[in-house]
Amino acid sequence: MTVLLVFVGAVVGAPLRYLTDRFVQAHHHGGFPWGTFTVNLVGSLVLGSLAGAGSTLPGTVSILVGTGFCGALTTYSTFGYETVRLLERRAYGLAVANVVLSVAAGVGAAALGYAVVGSLV
Repeated sequence: MTVLLVFVGAVVGAPLRYLTDRFVQAHHHGGFPWGTFTVNLVGSLVLGSLAGAGSTLPGTVSILVGTGFCGALTTYSTFGYETVRLLERRAYGLAVANVVLSVAAGVGAAALGYAVVGSLV
């Protein structure tokens, strides 16, 4: 059952990641990887929200949404790859901005989700 829940979440998360990335990048020109930044930010917010809900949610929801959906939606490997590509192009400012903004915004989004949902349950 657990594997099926992860699979179902990933079936939704993976295409959503691709479509979101393409949509966001099509509307933002320049070298910054806004698409990856967006999906990672959304995934951090969702995971923080799940953590904020704590034990009020059934474990199946955490598996489906946290592991399956967010695991397929977010992407550390693409974040790393895009940062290296920025460095290779000598876009050092964008590379540093990508790392700093992605980490800070991701932690901030997770904390926000945790705080908001935690205060509601």
